[in-house]
Amino acid sequence: MTGPDQQADLSPASIDAIVAGALAAFADAASLADLKVARLAHAGDRSPVALANRAIGAIPGPERRDAGQRIGAARAAIAAALAEREAEIGSAELEARLVAERVDVTLPVALGPAGAPHPITALMDLMGDVFTAMGWEIAEGPEAEGEWLNFDALNFTPDHPARFTSDTLFVEPLDSHVVMRTHTSPVQIRSMLDRPLPIYVVCPGKTYRADEFDATHVPVFHQIEGLVVDEGISLAHLKGTLDHLARSMFGDDIETRMRPHYFPFTEPSAEVDLKCFVCHGASVGNPDAPCRTCKSQGWIEWGGCGVVNPRVLAACGIDTDRYSGFAFGMGIERTLMFRNNAADMRDMVEGDVRFSRSLKGMAR
Repeated sequence: MTGPDQQADLSPASIDAIVAGALAAFADAASLADLKVARLAHAGDRSPVALANRAIGAIPGPERRDAGQRIGAARAAIAAALAEREAEIGSAELEARLVAERVDVTLPVALGPAGAPHPITALMDLMGDVFTAMGWEIAEGPEAEGEWLNFDALNFTPDHPARFTSDTLFVEPLDSHVVMRTHTSPVQIRSMLDRPLPIYVVCPGKTYRADEFDATHVPVFHQIEGLVVDEGISLAHLKGTLDHLARSMFGDDIETRMRPHYFPFTEPSAEVDLKCFVCHGASVGNPDAPCRTCKSQGWIEWGGCGVVNPRVLAACGIDTDRYSGFAFGMGIERTLMFRNNAADMRDMVEGDVRFSRSLKGMAR
């Protein structure tokens, strides 16, 4: 190509035509995809303006500067028009997409199935609420517990059957004297060692025994125990506290009784029974109407209790001439079974949310 031909290609009219063609192509683009095709045709490496820019080097010196200015202005105009049109199309497409994907938040929707609190956790919270409403405190402790706290401080003799490996899970090595706590009573000992007097605490938590896994036993279960240490505490205070807890759990018409029993850590000690909430005692001596729940005895065992043994208080450095106290404890699973007529404890550990939803009074 000769110099005069290139001079004609870079004339002002030719450059204006290149710019006009690019602007028209951009204006005709109806989408970002169309604009991309127009950009490659009018602003790409093989576009007319790009070819004109490469041809500047062949122009004689005096005319090269004017041609360069024209090409530079043309490229700037094309780039500005491309950016403006890209913004217009992008905004329009976004607006159209928002309209198309609009969601009416006032319409009803199908929600996923709701979960439920685990019945054991919910019942522990519920029982804890009964005591915190009376001004008591919730106390907690480790599940791997020192043997002294789990047995010795509670007046268990060294040869007590509860300390055998047939009942208690020991943490290896055996000479570490660490056990998986068999009750939450060690929390009571820790409370007496750590807290100022008077003490009003309730201790819910997980406990461990070397039991079989069946309908009425699980090796890992839950207890709630209470402890009061104050001046002038008697068995009457214990009876009133347990009656209040029983009414809170089973209704105002529930009856309780206390039978003499033996525990190393209380003296005197008693078992707490509930009046059968199925037959209400009508099955006693009535073979024509037996009751499976209480075995026609009229009462159901709930837990143990008693006045704190002075030896336990002394082991914790408490003046037994000035202070006395009471303690009690019952199983959470057992309470749950009584409240809901649950027959199989294994249902409580399988994690089936349908079982949790079926229980009364478990929602929080």
